[in-house]
Amino acid sequence: MIREKSVFNVLSAVNVSDKIEKKGNLSYLSWAWAWGEVKKRYPCAKYSVYRDEVTNLPMAYDKDFGGFCYTSVTIESNTLDMWLPILDHRNQTVAKPNVFQINTTLMRCLTKNLAMHGLGHYIYAGEDLPDPSTKPQLSESDLAEV
Repeated sequence: MIREKSVFNVLSAVNVSDKIEKKGNLSYLSWAWAWGEVKKRYPCAKYSVYRDEVTNLPMAYDKDFGGFCYTSVTIESNTLDMWLPILDHRNQTVAKPNVFQINTTLMRCLTKNLAMHGLGHYIYAGEDLPDPSTKPQLSESDLAEV
């Protein structure tokens, strides 16, 4: 029996280097491009956005801590959750976020969530490119069984 590669190994092998955008000293990946790459490989992938039960806003808010956005992404029955504080254009927390800041945070959170599944995960490790001389390490489940 031959087992297919894990979702993480498939997505982490996608070269995102020419899609990385720089803002200050931080690297970003376009959420639209990232989601498109995931859907090409996993058409049944889905994501959801947390909505506050009282306000129905796509964020949680605490007057002492500020706001947070939450997403979850499901690929092949594996669901991973992610959160991100609402930040301004200087990456500072926002006391009273506006709709643009909430939207931007949601889409950054989605992209970060996709990185948890493997796509562009090395961006969050502070690297712009994976080391091409390093071969991916395969787990036992990724190896073909004879």
